[in-house]
Amino acid sequence: MNQFYLTQEKLDELKAEVEYLKTEKRMEIAERLKRAKELGDLSENSEYQEAREEQNQVETKIGELESMLKQVVIIHKSTNHDTVQIGSTVHVKKNGKVSKFTIVGSNESRPEQGLISNESPLGRSFLNKKSGEMINVDTPAGKMKYEIVSIE
Repeated sequence: MNQFYLTQEKLDELKAEVEYLKTEKRMEIAERLKRAKELGDLSENSEYQEAREEQNQVETKIGELESMLKQVVIIHKSTNHDTVQIGSTVHVKKNGKVSKFTIVGSNESRPEQGLISNESPLGRSFLNKKSGEMINVDTPAGKMKYEIVSIE
């Protein structure tokens, strides 16, 4: 069983999305289907076919989200500043330049914002490391060397 690491904010966002899909979106599609059925012959009714396809997509999305929500592990801001954990913010130095990354679950990663997945090569390499440690990371661009400056 896969676990999905999410912050409380992302969990709330996904719950709201499921609620929207189950209520408003289902009602909207039901109305579209009703109107399309009133037009007659369903075998050649593109509006009906499109509404059925969207209904299938929405139901699939609801199922995926509900399955994910059953396997969520909440990420709390790390209070352990000794080692890097999911939820830690880590300051690292590479080629003399300091960068800041927060380790999050894969569903919340936004590398351009400094949010990296615990499953990414960089995130995996940082986990369980301590301040002052040097880490070699295999990346598509080759081996990169990082020094952990601090953990918050």
